[in-house]
Amino acid sequence: MSNLFLMPRYIFTGEGALVKAGDIIKKLGTKALVVTDDIMVKLGNTNILTDLLNKFNINYEIYHEVNGEPTDTMVNEGIEKYRSQNCDFLIALGGGSPIDTMKAIGAMITNSGRINDYLGKVIERKTPPLVAIPTTAGTGSEATQFTIITDTEKDIKMLLKGPYLIPTLAIVDPIFTVTSPKSVTSSTGLDALTHAIESYTSRLVQPMSEVFSVSAVKKIFNNISEAYNNGENIASRTEMSIAALQAGIAFNNSSVTIVHGMSRPIGALFHVPHGLSNAMLLTDCLKFALYGTPDRFCDLAKVIGVYEKGMSSIEGGQSFIKEVEKLCSALNVQTINEFGADKIKFFNSLNKMAEDALESGSPQNTIREVKKEDIIDIYKALWK
Repeated sequence: MSNLFLMPRYIFTGEGALVKAGDIIKKLGTKALVVTDDIMVKLGNTNILTDLLNKFNINYEIYHEVNGEPTDTMVNEGIEKYRSQNCDFLIALGGGSPIDTMKAIGAMITNSGRINDYLGKVIERKTPPLVAIPTTAGTGSEATQFTIITDTEKDIKMLLKGPYLIPTLAIVDPIFTVTSPKSVTSSTGLDALTHAIESYTSRLVQPMSEVFSVSAVKKIFNNISEAYNNGENIASRTEMSIAALQAGIAFNNSSVTIVHGMSRPIGALFHVPHGLSNAMLLTDCLKFALYGTPDRFCDLAKVIGVYEKGMSSIEGGQSFIKEVEKLCSALNVQTINEFGADKIKFFNSLNKMAEDALESGSPQNTIREVKKEDIIDIYKALWK
């Protein structure tokens, strides 16, 4: 069986990656729309980028209004700025939100209609060049053909896809992640772990993707606690950044499963950050998925060193999931109740959330049949 494997054209990793990538950036265009957020401006990270652009005589316009998870409104504002300022390529600096917004802006520069028209459709026209500079070790969006944008009219998260959404250039420089607070380090790191686990246990897994999945799982378990507790440890930050990239490459090619499918409706209706909503669901969803592919979960137990001789595949898989549960606890993952979601609204929304989760297509990648009733039961379990 043959498989297509996709990743960015250029990838620079490690300390100093931004400077090393300068020669590539200056070949991509003459004026960049820099898509970022107010925090990046405040922290001075935007200045690090613009200093480099100035050095290479690259003109730019800064769009820093991507504050929060990306919406169709943010995308439309970015399109207007790109066109009015005569930009010819895009650079995203930030977490998944600026990167996803950049991709959607790029898509709508060359494709007709509105971003809301592309739910479930493939972006078929080439975008302007896209440069992704992640400042968190988590989303992996710098390496994927996906973008998630909230439709503010329908209150749903739209998963848009297409090979043209893969950034032309990914710059993974851990120096940008040092400014991430503990809560962001936790939620984005667990998002990366979710990508790695789901891509390895997906129906669409392939030989190339599983190599990246396994490596990412191992790196995250070996480094996330140190990155969380000692954020200035560049060695751990570097390993986490590479792990997030690897997990992004993995799920870009073998997709995600039930966790992500169920996560998006929570984010859309209750404004829970994407990484946190994944973390809230992670253990309960993995316990469900285990029985569809126990051998693969047992493999992951061996990768992190918790498999014991004589264990069955189910027992090995259970030991892996217990370690995931312990990790979520050590990283202080909030419950849906602690986050402050309205319980009555949550239970009244169960039917919509389950239908939206199934409509996304992700749960069907789980190697176990997922029914609407199963999804509702897992949602209910979040309030245990």
